Amino acid sequence: MPKSRIRKKADYTPPPSRQPTSFKMENRSWVAPVMLAMFLIGLAWIVVFYVTDGSLPIDALGNWNIVVGFGFIAAGFAVSTQWK
Repeated sequence: MPKSRIRKKADYTPPPSRQPTSFKMENRSWVAPVMLAMFLIGLAWIVVFYVTDGSLPIDALGNWNIVVGFGFIAAGFAVSTQWK
């Protein structure tokens, strides 16, 4: 019985990767310092509010100072989504 021909398949080469060029931020070294700063500002805001019995950081806000502190912490978490 005759032998069939062996066909050599071409090696697979993946197509060149296409990345969107409209929004390309490779250097995200700013994310970690900003994230940590937001966490620390929020924590310090809340601690100062409790230690001074509500007279600082902003007396007119009253108990809303807690919301402001947690707002800074939430902003830190929002910034952390940009970290790669």
